[in-house]
Amino acid sequence: MQLSISYKQILKVALPLMLGTFIQSIVMITDASFLSRYSTLSFDASGNAGLIYVTLFMGLTGLGDASQIIMARRIGQGESKALNSTFQSALFIIFCFAILFFYLIQNHIGDMLMGYSKNKKLAQEQIDFLSVRSYGFFMGVLMLALNSFFMATGKTWVIMVSTAFFATSNIILDYLLIFGFWGIEPMGVKGAALASVISEGLTVIVLLVLLFRSKERKIYEIFSKFQVTIKSLRRLLNVGMPLVIQGFFALATWTIFFTWIEQLSTYDLTVSQNIRAIYFLAFVPIFGFGATTKTYVAQYMDSADKTIIPRVVKRIQFLTMLFLLAIFHGALLYPEQLVSVINPVEVYIEDSAYILRMIFGSILIFGISTPYFQTINGSGNTRVSLAIEILAMIAYIIYAYFTIKVWNWSIEAIWTVEYLYFISIGGLSLLYLTLFNWRKKEY
Repeated sequence: MQLSISYKQILKVALPLMLGTFIQSIVMITDASFLSRYSTLSFDASGNAGLIYVTLFMGLTGLGDASQIIMARRIGQGESKALNSTFQSALFIIFCFAILFFYLIQNHIGDMLMGYSKNKKLAQEQIDFLSVRSYGFFMGVLMLALNSFFMATGKTWVIMVSTAFFATSNIILDYLLIFGFWGIEPMGVKGAALASVISEGLTVIVLLVLLFRSKERKIYEIFSKFQVTIKSLRRLLNVGMPLVIQGFFALATWTIFFTWIEQLSTYDLTVSQNIRAIYFLAFVPIFGFGATTKTYVAQYMDSADKTIIPRVVKRIQFLTMLFLLAIFHGALLYPEQLVSVINPVEVYIEDSAYILRMIFGSILIFGISTPYFQTINGSGNTRVSLAIEILAMIAYIIYAYFTIKVWNWSIEAIWTVEYLYFISIGGLSLLYLTLFNWRKKEY
């Protein structure tokens, strides 16, 4: 059954996703806050190592997004029995990638970190974090497949519930394992990584319980029989591989950016890690409405009324801006207070606050751009979105290289690169949607 395009229904789909992202942001902020109080070295290491992990995890996320897009379109086409094949094929292929990424971290990332890091103690802390955190790939297999199913069916409150459970367990375990308890020695970054893995495992159990208690599992015959098919695997790879590459390189670009900043100075790295942690507040409405856009576009791709998708996109853009101003206004009005929550060390607050105010406008541009970009993804034209992402990343890397490596700009000036990236994403997406027939895509 297709979703209504009313503001009420859009919010009904998006709000649980936003709340889920908000809870994840709180986890990120809490994690950073605990580690900054444990040691600045651990704070910086978890930030950079976390980017490496998330860069690889985005590969799995791309496959999850592909299954969401395909399942949502099958619902729009009234082919309910096709969902089980897509769901199980997604489980299989995500698991294959999880094994590959786990192997890379366990056997190769350590040497790479020691090779390029200026601070070897920082590199070792990153290795300690990743050696434990990489087990999270296997938890992500079920989490991503289950989340994509619930998002495709519009049952996003499940994501909210499971994320709230993850956050609660993660925050408690974070504190206990980072600082130690009941005779257990403090584990620092390893404790933060282990807390995340355990919390993800518990969350998978919650999602499975909710799936088997849901009427949707019966309607769409999920797990009714073994149904990994060559056709579904090909379709997932066709739609998903550009998303895998897109997600990987998008985060890889940020990883390179932070690596170059680490080579600049540990002070600049700590300031930048403060910004990165607070950034996730802005991602609450942007990611929530972005995922909503994909579901709506996929469901209405075959609609005879060609005005529906543009209307939905405009409504989502309006709601995104409204929620961005409500959630992220502190970056403009009281950034010092936000930074002090992440890192109370006085020496880092002034520069971090200045950068937050400066990049506030770039976040608004990102909010407008994301629904355009996700319309391309939701329509199945993922190779186009990959091309747009690559062009924006090339511009980002070139700009970052010259400002950091050649011109030796201040850390405040270096962060202006965010404007270039978000304007590129939005401008190129709008150009494609205006000039090309993106509706003809079959998948």
